[in-house]
Amino acid sequence: MTIGIIAEYNPFHNGHLYMINKIKEMYPNSTIVCVMSGNFTERGDVSIINKWKKTEIALNYGVDLVIELPFVYASQSSDYFAYGAIKILDSLKVDKLVFGSETNNIEIFNKLVDIQLNNKEYDKLVKEYMDSGLNYPTSMSKALKDIIDIKIEKPNDLLGLSYIKEIKKQHSNIETISIKRENDYNSLDLDSDIVSASAIRNGLLNNIDVKKYVPELTYKYLDKLHFNNNYFKLLKYRILTTDIAIYQGVDEGLKYRILKYINESNTLDELISKVKTKRYTYNKLNRMFIHILCSFTKEEASQIDIEYIRVLGFSDIGRKYLNKVKKESNIPIITGYSNIDSKVLDIEYRVNSIYALDDEEELIQRELKGPIKL
Repeated sequence: MTIGIIAEYNPFHNGHLYMINKIKEMYPNSTIVCVMSGNFTERGDVSIINKWKKTEIALNYGVDLVIELPFVYASQSSDYFAYGAIKILDSLKVDKLVFGSETNNIEIFNKLVDIQLNNKEYDKLVKEYMDSGLNYPTSMSKALKDIIDIKIEKPNDLLGLSYIKEIKKQHSNIETISIKRENDYNSLDLDSDIVSASAIRNGLLNNIDVKKYVPELTYKYLDKLHFNNNYFKLLKYRILTTDIAIYQGVDEGLKYRILKYINESNTLDELISKVKTKRYTYNKLNRMFIHILCSFTKEEASQIDIEYIRVLGFSDIGRKYLNKVKKESNIPIITGYSNIDSKVLDIEYRVNSIYALDDEEELIQRELKGPIKL
């Protein structure tokens, strides 16, 4: 049995460890394959711990095989994020995808996805809500509520919908299993042993000791932290010296709002608060600024696909599974940069070089080495 996980581990915390242990309890002797965001995430954040440390942590706490979700998918909205992750897991012949959700009801998720894929009224309602000035996640949630009277708005539920939708669209045989998520994904409260990654990041930003909320190895690696504001001067330079309309996520009109407020802002949070409207969520703007920072253009985004599966690390069990699945995968499986010519991989090297500018220049050389072996 091979179990897939899709994760960001920003950072790996007690809730992630609980999920892995739960999988091992539910499916003893299974192989756990994790498709993981690298140094940039779906929320538009830089990863506070670099991807190699995240890989080592995941392997030490029970994951057998860590695969990188390329930046071109990892830094985009949930549908793109899910497309890339599911395509990788399907090619790796994973049997089940386990994810955390607030609703924790696969039957409801399947009903909602069928509406999204097959109900023309749904598309009409989403368009009407967006035309009224609402953002896409809110419009989607309202349209589903109108049709089936079920409200889905929590982040992990929305991601779960995207996973199941992609499984259906890609005609994959992956079975989905949900584990109840007890804590609030967006809560900043540090009020139990299992709290959100957002709460931990916020605690770290405010110099609060988070030892209680993360496993020992994660805590060890919280010595060098990356935050979006660490890159604000470089982002500001990009905004002031390039035509930002070419970058992914810079919709018509946003360019002028950004240019209006960039010189009045001293941090990214300050800039986002000035640019934000009800049409543009915080996460959408955060992703857009990451794309500007990394020079990820609309043209590049229009030409992407999963061109390779890159291994970041593996255990002995993961190595054996990898040797087996290599013969069956319809996408090349790689361990570095030397054995494939890929535009997506070229972008990966570029964005990781930018991430390394924040006082981790050795990461550029690490990027060219092979995977971590547990």
